Amino acid sequence: MTSTTSPAPDAFSYAGPRASLRSSAGRGWKGFGAELLAIPAGVHRVPASLHHRVGVHVGTPIKARCSCSGQRFVRIQAHGDADVIPAGHDGEWTDEADCTILRIWIGGEFAKTTFEQLGVKPSHARIEPHFQLRDPRFQHLAWALRAELEADEKSDPLYAESLCTAMIVRLTQGASALVDKRRTLAPRMAARVIDYVESHLDQRLTLTELAALAELSVPHFKVLFRETLGMPVHRYVIERRVERARLLLLQGRLSASQVALETGFAHQSHMAHWMNRLLGVTPRELARSSAHAMLIAEPVNDSGDELKRRLPHTR
Repeated sequence: MTSTTSPAPDAFSYAGPRASLRSSAGRGWKGFGAELLAIPAGVHRVPASLHHRVGVHVGTPIKARCSCSGQRFVRIQAHGDADVIPAGHDGEWTDEADCTILRIWIGGEFAKTTFEQLGVKPSHARIEPHFQLRDPRFQHLAWALRAELEADEKSDPLYAESLCTAMIVRLTQGASALVDKRRTLAPRMAARVIDYVESHLDQRLTLTELAALAELSVPHFKVLFRETLGMPVHRYVIERRVERARLLLLQGRLSASQVALETGFAHQSHMAHWMNRLLGVTPRELARSSAHAMLIAEPVNDSGDELKRRLPHTR
């Protein structure tokens, strides 16, 4: 999916003061974005935009009045409550106390492509206005995106793209049922994806290109990949990058910064974060002590052949 790199010029524009606490700008997200905003008490107007926007309340409950597309609502806004403002709609919010909002924007083209890939009926291929949405699965996705904003180290954009695609599914009528199918990738398709990932670990990978290899839509590919490999796409890619980096560091021919570039990490500290999280050692410790590295549980071999051998066989 290709679109404007976050944030889009009018993605968060509205009348009223606010302070940006965190932003997805510079994180490589394309077609969508997010920002954590501190908003003072008072009236705030949200003009119509080309993007779909979702505001998720963070923290202490407050009383708020809001209106959008002729709908008016008075409520106590609790932690995790979400307001959905589709593209082309405006709204007005009156908050009785200062608050923090996680505001997410989804580009029209990004959403349209997801609708098409899902095969959603044209009459249902839209996101409707919604006040005080309380969907536990959507909240889980929102908090995962917030964690990405608050992380000191940038994660692979593949993860944020997966979260945003899942959000569109949750916000679209009937879309969830279309992707809730328990099947797996055909062994030939799974092997093709594994081989492609292995040969492109040093490059930026996207769900769109990986799904195209399996001749599937992005939403269906995500579900089938997880059912086949036992983990989400972004997690698999990260684990393969960490394993490739581990082998290169043990060889001792490249510096840590060169290894980070060779394995597709944003920078050396990004690689160090994931190596420490998955292996329990830093790149420096690994490079200094191959004996210590050998104590780490036996990893999947660098070619991905072991994973392919575990795939289900078909006649």
